[in-house]
Amino acid sequence: MRMIMFFLVGLLVHVIFFISIFDIYFTSPLVHGMAPQASPLPPPASRLLLVVADGLRADSLYKPDANGSTRAPYLRSVMEETGSWGVSHTRVPTESRPGHVALIAGFYEDVSAVAKGWKENPVEFDSVFNESRHTWCWGSPDILPMFAKGASGDHVYTYTYPAEREDFASTDASRLDTWVFDEVKLFLQSARENSSLMSSLKKDQNVFFLHLLGIDTNGHAHRPMSQEYLENIRLVDSGVKELVSMVEEFFDNDGRTAYVFTSDHGMTNWGSHGAGHPSETLTPLLVWGAGVHTAQRVTEPQKYSDGYLQEWQLEGLRRVDVNQADIAPLMSSLIGVPFPLNSVGVLPLQYLNNSDQFKAESMYSNAIQILEQFKVKMAQKKETTLSFLFTPYHLLTESRQAEFINKARVLIQLEEYEEAISLCRSLMGHALEGLSYYHTYDRFFLGCSVVLGFTGWTSYVVLVILKTHASLRRPPTPTDQVSGKTLWWMGVGATLLIGMFLIIQRSPVTYYIYCLLPVPVWYSVLKEFGTLTDLVRSYSSLPLGKCFGYFALLTFGIELLVVSFFHRAMLTVGLAVLSLWPLLSGLYSKAKFRSVSWVLCCLFLATFPMMPVVGREPNIHMVTCAGILSLFVSTLYLWSARKRTTLHLTDRYLLIFQMLHVAVCAYVPTSTHSSLQLKQGLPLLNQIISWSTLGSSLFVPLLSSTRLFHRLLSIFLSLTATYLLLSTGSEALFPPVLSWLMFVWINIEQEAMLSQGISGRQELSTLDFSENIDITKIRQLKLDDIRRSYFFVFFIITAFFGTGNIASINSFDPASVYCFLTVFNPFIMGGLMMWKVIIPFIIVMCTFETIQVSTQLSSRSLFLIVLVISDLMALHFFFLVQDYGSWLDIGTSISHYVIVMSMTIFLMLLSLMTHILTSRRVSLWRTRKMHFP
Repeated sequence: MRMIMFFLVGLLVHVIFFISIFDIYFTSPLVHGMAPQASPLPPPASRLLLVVADGLRADSLYKPDANGSTRAPYLRSVMEETGSWGVSHTRVPTESRPGHVALIAGFYEDVSAVAKGWKENPVEFDSVFNESRHTWCWGSPDILPMFAKGASGDHVYTYTYPAEREDFASTDASRLDTWVFDEVKLFLQSARENSSLMSSLKKDQNVFFLHLLGIDTNGHAHRPMSQEYLENIRLVDSGVKELVSMVEEFFDNDGRTAYVFTSDHGMTNWGSHGAGHPSETLTPLLVWGAGVHTAQRVTEPQKYSDGYLQEWQLEGLRRVDVNQADIAPLMSSLIGVPFPLNSVGVLPLQYLNNSDQFKAESMYSNAIQILEQFKVKMAQKKETTLSFLFTPYHLLTESRQAEFINKARVLIQLEEYEEAISLCRSLMGHALEGLSYYHTYDRFFLGCSVVLGFTGWTSYVVLVILKTHASLRRPPTPTDQVSGKTLWWMGVGATLLIGMFLIIQRSPVTYYIYCLLPVPVWYSVLKEFGTLTDLVRSYSSLPLGKCFGYFALLTFGIELLVVSFFHRAMLTVGLAVLSLWPLLSGLYSKAKFRSVSWVLCCLFLATFPMMPVVGREPNIHMVTCAGILSLFVSTLYLWSARKRTTLHLTDRYLLIFQMLHVAVCAYVPTSTHSSLQLKQGLPLLNQIISWSTLGSSLFVPLLSSTRLFHRLLSIFLSLTATYLLLSTGSEALFPPVLSWLMFVWINIEQEAMLSQGISGRQELSTLDFSENIDITKIRQLKLDDIRRSYFFVFFIITAFFGTGNIASINSFDPASVYCFLTVFNPFIMGGLMMWKVIIPFIIVMCTFETIQVSTQLSSRSLFLIVLVISDLMALHFFFLVQDYGSWLDIGTSISHYVIVMSMTIFLMLLSLMTHILTSRRVSLWRTRKMHFP
């Protein structure tokens, strides 16, 4: 009962540690309560038409094709004659939602959204659409609803096609863009017969938004260099040309329409996006129409040194690059609506064809809008901090703010517009830095509290291990009772002091949890101080050299694992080192064949972390080869085991059926790939086979024999069948190779037991999972069990990262799930990819369940060792979590911490699942009782 309570408390502590990063690093930076800011001068445009070509790379639009002609003749003519152009630098994550939020709302991905929904931003935010008089939107159901939902009032109208049309197996994804253009044409035609709609359209401050998803869909399905992707660009170009002509005619060529053409993100050559590669972060920006500079010819070399001007043959046209969030204030300025309240964009004046006064007034309004956010953030922090502890941002104190504002107004009144603009830029820079300063104000304080709790918990677990397994138990003495009371009163005093401090500061509820948690944890540690004292007294009887040797190796091993999270090649180094274990431990002389097998398996598995995560071309033949290898290994085992163990006829038939099922699943990806290449869609039979395989993957093994290797073979075949369906290349070989190594590990641990003289060793062929359910308290821990625990953690990490990095959205290839579905659904696709990652994890878990049975290992004590190893790694990753940089950097830092923190929870939940998977049997038919020799 005490152990159950210990595990429950441990689970609660780890959940608190896990949640803490979202309070420390990932709270929303957005603030509310600011006053809207707009230029007081009349705007140059009455309406704005925004066209976003989802997934369009800058080079795909700007770069001429092989014969020197452009793929987008109309947009090229805009660049050369009527408009201004540049590159919009997106800030990663290069995904659709954050890209559109940056474009239309002017702020970058709210990092708290990492743990929230995918389609909608989890907090309320202002946008150009919200500030407009009316906005009409056409496009994807994944993007448009979040802007309609966030708008105040009922003036944002959305028209979307059914989500089922976003099909990667579509014969022609460009029809999504054709639908948008056709709907806009019908809309304008219907307005001529609808006086109410016509009246709304004739008003100023209106926005028309076209979201074109065809290019992105074709890029995912066929890659950006494909004919489908490039032809889609031509279609968009002709569609925009026709649309501009219709709009100008509809509004009687009044010259009051501004046009913006851009993209939310780019795409890698292998058809993915999410990270910070230039092909993902560089997107085109073309602006023309009312209030916009026409093409500016230049003769001098421009300031850009990236070489793109020469590559795109645009050296003679002025290029104006912007940050993606700058487009929102540009659109606001053109139609005269207030800047979005949470915008951090800086108005790119080079695009505006207006008076210097208009530019200065617009920049002033932009600066005040950002300064308003700073003021609200500063007031919030000042209100919840004791006055003598509050440290204001020194570059923008209240007096400095007033000085900036007054000076800017005076300069504008004196018509010193250039100086006013420069001063406003400086003010915006300081305000943005100040926003970051106050947003991270409590980070150090909270981080120290969590680290204190972390170190206290890890120390307590180590003391529990020592107390339980080092024969250091002793009866309490009167001195212990006195010190225990003193400790208790000290703990109460510390709790009251911390609580009062947090109450005075009006801190959030979660702050109480993080700050008070270290008190009971360290109370428990200090209470066990006598255990450490006894250990020091008995040091003479301990094998200190061996203990320090294990400690040094364990420390090196943990650091190796930490580094491997960032550099997968370190797993290769680790596997190469592990391959030497039989040679270094002396097992080679006692079990040569098994030792050689261990070396070969480790070296084969070591090749996988060296393979690229992204940029791989699909190789369906490797999936077929993996299926053949799995069948060969299974057949070889059944043939070699036919004399050692007797299988019931039904068990034999079940294994044969599973092998045939693997053969079918090895063929399905080839069939699906061929059908999609011919643009015939996903075959229904393949889809049925795939989903039924997935649904039965954890049930079919329960029908097999519980004899040790027979059950493991059934689990392997069942999971391999699903893994093959989720594979597109060489990663399909990973489960067979990993399973081979796990099989050798089980066997070689038997030899390790024999070399240590542990009694009660059984032949593996005679073991039955169902007869070895209760394996706790069989024996106490030995030093070699630390090595077993480390091997387990190492193989768990290898199972996670052996074939890729789940933290990287960039490495996600939709082709992996094409056997199951081709219509875009991020949740189902993400779930299938996560299951693909978990399959090797389950193989390792089942192996460790087997080792616990075969080596009579105490699972309770083992859990404590794994807990210490995972907590030490988690402490590393806690300091490495970040909320800046690319989505790859942010996602990697979070996922690394989450993976290690979840290891304890995974271990408890999956150990229960694998225990059921290995030891339980479901009978669908009557079987005769078998008597095994």
